Amino acid sequence: MSAATTGFGTAVEAPVSPRPPADPSAGTVLGPLLPVIAPWLATRRWYQGTSVSGLRPRAVTVIHGDGLPDLVVAVVDVTARGSAARYQLLLGLCRELPPRLEEAAIGTVPHGRWAGRRVYDAVADPALMGLLLRALAARRAGTLSLAPAGLYPLPVGLVPRPLTGEQSNSAVVYGDRLLLKLYRRPEPGPSPEADVLRALTAEDCTRTPRLYGSLTVEAAGGEPFTLGLIEEFVPGAEDGWQRAVRFARDHLQGPDEDPEAAQDPASSGGFTPHAHTLGQAVAEVHTALGRAFPRRRLEARDIAEDAARMKRRLAAAVTEVPQLARYRPALAALFDEYGRLAGRGCPVLAQRVHGDLHLGQALHTESGWYLVDFEGEPATPAEERALPQPVLRDVAGMLRSFDYAARTAAAGLDAATGPARQLSRRRRAAAWALRNRRAFCAGYAAAGGEDPSCRAAQLHAFEADRAVYEAVYEARHRPHWLPVPLAAVHRLAGRTR
Repeated sequence: MSAATTGFGTAVEAPVSPRPPADPSAGTVLGPLLPVIAPWLATRRWYQGTSVSGLRPRAVTVIHGDGLPDLVVAVVDVTARGSAARYQLLLGLCRELPPRLEEAAIGTVPHGRWAGRRVYDAVADPALMGLLLRALAARRAGTLSLAPAGLYPLPVGLVPRPLTGEQSNSAVVYGDRLLLKLYRRPEPGPSPEADVLRALTAEDCTRTPRLYGSLTVEAAGGEPFTLGLIEEFVPGAEDGWQRAVRFARDHLQGPDEDPEAAQDPASSGGFTPHAHTLGQAVAEVHTALGRAFPRRRLEARDIAEDAARMKRRLAAAVTEVPQLARYRPALAALFDEYGRLAGRGCPVLAQRVHGDLHLGQALHTESGWYLVDFEGEPATPAEERALPQPVLRDVAGMLRSFDYAARTAAAGLDAATGPARQLSRRRRAAAWALRNRRAFCAGYAAAGGEDPSCRAAQLHAFEADRAVYEAVYEARHRPHWLPVPLAAVHRLAGRTR
């Protein structure tokens, strides 16, 4: 199939085929827009491919507002180079597009009920995002509905503004009070994130945003999709990843390299107290999840199967990352040691967890830490993300994040110095990461969670499994970062000697 190049330099397979829709009415409404949407879709940061060959509407809702453009919320199946995925689109349609929205422009509708109208990304338009919130609150959003999470009313007289920087989702803030999170790749059935936040809201957990409700739509055949959720917005928060990297960088610069850094408390490696309180926050969330969802003790067979899955992932990773081959026997021994836990009378409990915990999923405020984004690992099917897991999987993910923060800070300073200073700085970065990893575990234990250091075999196996996953990811997408997970693999493999 031939390919055309858009103004963004992205290949779009042509012609785009609007396949028969799952819902005929959806095809009638959205059909004329599909040829206009396809080139734009292939350029979105949240789109997983680089081309579009077919679009199939599954569900479409049109919301009309007095004196406002029409808002179209659609779920479409997209095919590209033999693979298929599902996406949520929020489109605005108007006769004349204001200059402030030109950057959000998609194109002009060639025919149909909106012939001649300009179509644009509605998330960029505060007026349409306000219309969406009001329609949901008044239950006048067509096939869209908001499943409330409690008795708290949904405030609607708030000024919307889109958040930038999102990767896989889009987000809109309303008056620094509400956050509308829109899943660009919606999944059928209940949302694991909405289920968790609903339960944590009922538990009155103070370390997570309060959920107001989840946004759903019913597609053809009665299949429901969760399109997003509305939760409490945490104002004045700093991203945990950015905070950790900033503290690590200031520490690695040090007064000997930057005299002004001596005046900054962070220059002494002062993230350690924050790592401690972050560990406490994670333990508090795990405790609340343990109350809200059933815990179960894993049988010996469950643990053995988990260890076997780790070994299979390792074997597959070695074929992609040959540097892992030398560590394979040692890592396999770590996984075997974990697999023997139940046979030694060491119980392993499983419960609902965060599922993709790292520093970027934590927000720091004056009142402490909040954990956010409970979607779980995106590559894992939704039904698997809802399964109980040992809490140390979350702990291991956070510990790996400290290594990345330290190495990121060091890399940002290496360009201006020679090899000797770079080596010294990386050693200091490793020490910074170790110090904060220990502080995090101590904080976790202080808040009532079981001390992770008392479950060394389990924790090391989970860390190694995560590092192997990271090695594959870096080899595929960021080869220059491959030394970071390989250093962790080297450290963990040494524990079996």
